[in-house]
Amino acid sequence: MDITRLAHDESIFGLSNGHVGWRGNLDEGEPRGVAGSYLNGMFEEHPMPYAEEGYGYPQSGQTVINVPNGQIIRLLVDDEPFDVRRGELLHHRRSLDFQDGTLHREAEWISPTDRHVRIDSTRIVSFSRRSIAAVRYRVQAVSHEIAVTIQSEALPNEPLPITHSDPRVQELLKAPLVGVDSAVIGTAATLLHRTRESGLSVAVSTDHSVTASGTVEPTLVTEASQDLSRTTARVVLAPGEHVELIKFVGHEWSATTSPSALRDRAEAAVADARRAGWDRLVDEQRERLDDYWACADVEVEGEPRLQQAARYALFQVFQASVRAELRSVPGKGLTGSGYEGHTFWDFEAFVLPVLTSTAPHAAEQALRWRHSTLEHARERARHLHLRGAAFPWRTIDGRESSGYWPASTAAFHVNADIAGAVVHYVRATGDQAFEREAGLEMLVETARLWVSLGHWDSAGAFHLDGVTGPDEYSAIADDNVYTNLMAQRNLRGAVAAARRHPEVARTLGVDESELDDWLRTADAMSIPFDESRGVHPQSAGFTEQEQWDFESTDPDQYLLQDHFPYFDLYRKQVVKQADLVLALFFAHEVFTAREKERAFAYYEAITVRDSSLSAAVQAIIAAEVGQLDLAYDYLGEAATLDLDDLHENASEGLHIAALAGVWTAITGGFAGMRDTDEGLRFSPRLPDRASRLRFGVRIHGQTLRVEVTPSTATYLLKDGPSVTVGHFDDTVDLEAGHAVTLEIPEAPEAGVRPSQPRGREPRPAAEAFRS
Repeated sequence: MDITRLAHDESIFGLSNGHVGWRGNLDEGEPRGVAGSYLNGMFEEHPMPYAEEGYGYPQSGQTVINVPNGQIIRLLVDDEPFDVRRGELLHHRRSLDFQDGTLHREAEWISPTDRHVRIDSTRIVSFSRRSIAAVRYRVQAVSHEIAVTIQSEALPNEPLPITHSDPRVQELLKAPLVGVDSAVIGTAATLLHRTRESGLSVAVSTDHSVTASGTVEPTLVTEASQDLSRTTARVVLAPGEHVELIKFVGHEWSATTSPSALRDRAEAAVADARRAGWDRLVDEQRERLDDYWACADVEVEGEPRLQQAARYALFQVFQASVRAELRSVPGKGLTGSGYEGHTFWDFEAFVLPVLTSTAPHAAEQALRWRHSTLEHARERARHLHLRGAAFPWRTIDGRESSGYWPASTAAFHVNADIAGAVVHYVRATGDQAFEREAGLEMLVETARLWVSLGHWDSAGAFHLDGVTGPDEYSAIADDNVYTNLMAQRNLRGAVAAARRHPEVARTLGVDESELDDWLRTADAMSIPFDESRGVHPQSAGFTEQEQWDFESTDPDQYLLQDHFPYFDLYRKQVVKQADLVLALFFAHEVFTAREKERAFAYYEAITVRDSSLSAAVQAIIAAEVGQLDLAYDYLGEAATLDLDDLHENASEGLHIAALAGVWTAITGGFAGMRDTDEGLRFSPRLPDRASRLRFGVRIHGQTLRVEVTPSTATYLLKDGPSVTVGHFDDTVDLEAGHAVTLEIPEAPEAGVRPSQPRGREPRPAAEAFRS
């Protein structure tokens, strides 16, 4: 095995259920790249260091921390510790099973004293039991009689990568957990801790079952202190005999529950899991995944590696969210501490649409979490002298945790992204209860924000000035087209929802005059257009700015943000990630086909894709404008971004939004799926390297299966009442159980393939999908 790739592999092989996250660390804990055992929402609070204070700056930041690590199982063969760096490692293989939801490891090792053993371990983070993770660990003697010692531990304050230079922050994050209590009952142990500043309590409980195939019974001893819990199993094995340890780990945390109550919850969860047994845990996991894959599975014929990458992406999105339950999904999920464990706008923009279409319950829970943070957003808006609610740019608990205001406070589009996710969820699921109880209130408060943020000019147009759009190489611009279009949708969506639920709207203080004001504002929203170039500028005046000198930029100067000052990036035409092109997708009905084609070509020439969020969106629009080969190249880049570590930072955790983008690039790109007021519409066209595409999408609780070949598209509604979908310019009424196959019309001739900045062409699909 390649020790230098450990940190990357730990992210790739991470397991999660949205509540508990275990990085793919080796069982014995060493060697390791980055230790990682996380609970969603568990963080430490620390001072926000500023060189110069300013009004409106957040005073405290939030950083994810490691909770007591229950993964660790150390092995001694006679008196030699099993360590892949010592002795002779004959075989080592790890595999992630998308059907069972397990991580399996096989190793064959000869110790420095010539003792030959086989080690098999399987790890699970349960989808059916929210707080439970478990490990089955088996050791077999091969060549000699051996004394085997297995030490199963839970260890607090595992080291966390600390990016802050402020010594106050470093000190807090070095050992954020303070011991409260520990307990031992038989083979079970529990550790209780509390964070120093955020005041969050956490309980981690373990219990074990140990069996051996020989005549000698293992001995077990469990001990615990506030710094460690350990169960030690010892047994002598003859050649061919084995010992098996099954470890159950329960995790609970809370800001309000007492430590003793948390201990009771964690211990009860572990006791219940132990009674159920290992096989039942795996069966439950398989059942949950069978249900998920029945709709979500994507089949792409033509490239085996694309097929694997697509399923990997869907598996990661699902396991990042399935049991989050009133929590969001951080930018890295629970696979690493990158971005300090924060949630960003890209969750609602990229991840939630996939969950809405494949696992709507998880989408609902994440949206209800946003609703639970609404009071923080209202307070933030008041602090900014605005009405309504201003949701945070980056956060763990709902409070703003970004100190760089041009790319955070000014990026108000996060509020429209959240509103857009609400509208899409309700439209796709028909969940009126959610809209009444949570969705409408979020739409109302974000609509009020836009009205108070913008201004009217003398000609009767409404402007949003001094905002930052999705592109992080531009900031503080006027009338960012993406922001304005998303705000427009927000306002109209709020009006429609308020009129569906007038009694709830009245309790929120909404009357007809306010609704009329929102519609008038939406209709007057300024959407800049450059008549001379025939394209929409990213923001007002953007196409008049000086272009970046791409020819003089060396390949090793990317990422640009690492080699050039932001003030220089902000004033020139250079795009880090899809911004206007993202608007072409999200607000697809606003643009004509000709406008999309011209805009895509224009922005291809200045987009450098220094962000993981860009390739998938560029794939979608490339496919729509007929550039199928280019779209396929972008899909290849998106699909292998983390697997091949293209940005050289997957060691910090996976890019969950980019992984979600793989599904969207396939369904929105090559199947041409679009969400409209009239329902889903499809305009499928396959690239030459794909011979068939199949996928599912949920509509109002039903499953629609779509199959695309180079010449036909087949739509099959699996169950439930009839549904109408669009196929190019036609509409199709679908009855459950009756497949409808339609011809794909001949494609218009595509223009010249757009060019990218020198050295920033997408990775060719042939290279990305090479086995």
